[in-house]
Amino acid sequence: MAQPKTTLYVGGLEEQVTTAILHAAFIPFGPIKDVDIPMDHQTQKHRGFGFVTFEETEDAAEAMDNMHNAELYGKVLRCNYAQPRAIKGGNQGWSMQPVWADADKYKEDVQEAKKEEGGGMAAAEKENEDVDWD
Repeated sequence: MAQPKTTLYVGGLEEQVTTAILHAAFIPFGPIKDVDIPMDHQTQKHRGFGFVTFEETEDAAEAMDNMHNAELYGKVLRCNYAQPRAIKGGNQGWSMQPVWADADKYKEDVQEAKKEEGGGMAAAEKENEDVDWD
């Protein structure tokens, strides 16, 4: 079952744009559940994009239609439906599941990888037992 498309990706944000400003820009289209602007932890500034989650799919569609290529603080916005972020191993069919969703499958994959390596990790650990790290 497809998830309702209520979250928009909003790219092209100017450095001064905050969650409050983004909320104010999108509130005319309907009630908003959440606004998120991911931060770059090294620079302590946002990364130039954000996400706006509406309560209703129709409101998200209207906002996307009206705000895509609109200007905010002198920069042109790019609005699209947000896509779930794929994780490594996506070609194995479990990329959209939470990491903890299939812990048994993960453990099996790790055990299989160890067998294929021929115990390389165990041999390396054995070598390190004799090393005096102090």
